[in-house]
Amino acid sequence: MHRVDVAVVGGGPAGLAAAIAARLAGLTAAVLESRSPPLDQACGEGLLPSGVAALERLGVPLEGRPIRGIRWIDAGRVVEARFRGGHGLGVRRTRLHDALARRAGALGAELRFGTSVRSLDDLPPSRWIVGADGRASRVRRWVGLETARGEGARFGVRRHFEIEPWSELVEVEWGDGAEAYLTPVGARELGVAFLADRPSKFEDALDRFPRLAERLAGARPVSSARGAGPFPVRARRATSGSVALVGDASGCIDPITGEGLSIAFRMALALADAMRAGDLSRYERARRRIVARPARLNRIVLALRDRPRVRATAMRLFAAAPRLLDGILSVAD
Repeated sequence: MHRVDVAVVGGGPAGLAAAIAARLAGLTAAVLESRSPPLDQACGEGLLPSGVAALERLGVPLEGRPIRGIRWIDAGRVVEARFRGGHGLGVRRTRLHDALARRAGALGAELRFGTSVRSLDDLPPSRWIVGADGRASRVRRWVGLETARGEGARFGVRRHFEIEPWSELVEVEWGDGAEAYLTPVGARELGVAFLADRPSKFEDALDRFPRLAERLAGARPVSSARGAGPFPVRARRATSGSVALVGDASGCIDPITGEGLSIAFRMALALADAMRAGDLSRYERARRRIVARPARLNRIVLALRDRPRVRATAMRLFAAAPRLLDGILSVAD
């Protein structure tokens, strides 16, 4: 195998973004992925404004359903928060992956789908190695950056329905030990995801949300149910020597606020800057800054999830002062 500047293990959105950013920085890149496209994964499929901005910096043209904010529903109470810095985007994971792969290929990155990597010895000679192989990252383990799983493991399941979305907001409904997430991803397509303390079938999760089940009655499913988890994974460092981790491989927060992809794209840009400068410590510092604000919001929302009475009080407060919730949401973006 010929030499490249950057060898990326993992051809999902994080790995492709890392390859795109590397090429934009003038570095050669190869992406190695055992699966063949299109690659799908259970996720909320809503990009925050910062994620949309990062895709624009990467030059990835992407069509989707604009998202203006988030609506929270709890025991009949409804509050809304609007994004202050632009709009988010709802887009099917498969369409997102296709757009990233086409952009990476157009920039000259080598895309080696269907290529298994069993050890670092399977990689082409390179100056830098990027682990973008997800929560259960083997690269992380191979270089001694394995991390402990965070407390309170949670699991997700997702499916799509042919139905006209009734809102330009992502809806989050709180339930007993679970949340439901509704993300418009097309003119007549709605992504429905559940996040709970234990794995469950999609139908069983839906039964816990009778209001939602009633609204979806008669809507045609257009994808099979797909699960993911456990979440989260903690990490203190994301670099070792010439190896750097991006996306969920570097540790992921609980997906309750839906920021994983946006964080991964921003990491990819920061990593490319560090590799171009020849100093991965710059990436470590940038990564901590990128994750700090979303992690703060994550802790706030998890605290509300675990304390129904506090959540009820907070919902009343947000309803009375909606700009307060707008401000809290802006903390993450």
